[in-house]
Amino acid sequence: MSESLSVSFSHLGEAVWRADSLAGAAGATLTSGHTALDAQLPGGGWPVGAVCEILQAHSEHNEWRLLLPALRSVASLSVKPGPVVLVGAPHIPFVPGLAAQGLVAPSLLQVLASTPDERLWAAEQSLRCAAVQAVLAWLPQTRAEPLRRLQMAAHANNKLLFVMRPTQVRTESSPAVLRLLLASQPQSDALLLHILKRRGRPLEQPLTLPADNVRLSVLLASGRSRVACVASGPATARVWASDWLQGMPDAVGCIASAA
Repeated sequence: MSESLSVSFSHLGEAVWRADSLAGAAGATLTSGHTALDAQLPGGGWPVGAVCEILQAHSEHNEWRLLLPALRSVASLSVKPGPVVLVGAPHIPFVPGLAAQGLVAPSLLQVLASTPDERLWAAEQSLRCAAVQAVLAWLPQTRAEPLRRLQMAAHANNKLLFVMRPTQVRTESSPAVLRLLLASQPQSDALLLHILKRRGRPLEQPLTLPADNVRLSVLLASGRSRVACVASGPATARVWASDWLQGMPDAVGCIASAA
């Protein structure tokens, strides 16, 4: 039976995806900047217009090391540069450290929100803002249904969306099209990356990604950049911008006007 089905659908070519093989991307993709990772991602990069979920231990913050090459690419390829919005980041990024890695300071806009509802609101409004290039959201307490709403917003607005969550939710269902487990390699500055979910069978062995800069995590954790409050959202959610964010009024106004 399976052989006859295979023959009957063979004329459809790539329109039919076999679950035992790596699928093509459903939409646009952006290179991750890591050759080994791109080779394992459908379409050869991060999916645009979909949730990419990154799981890691509470004590680790390796997302910048993983995502920085793609964020640099977004900033450099855009005809009219827009910000990368950070929602609920656990630390204020050290802007000079990011600038030294190629991510220019005007590319960052941070939203400070403490409750799950505030973070979800801020992430959804950011995805709807035309000036925004990408959204990074730290959502440790969010369940599948709110994530599904963010998936719809990312798809409708063709935005990059990365959601950071703790490893404890690994056994829970998720609407993310790509789900990764990220950790530091013991006694090394490399990253260990398990692909838990993709359009294709999960990767059995973790990927080892060499460190782009061994001091990057220290630089980001020691952030001392000055910030200025520019808007108020629901409850205590607030939008903050770095001192260098003088040429991005469209994004700031877009998020603030939704409050």
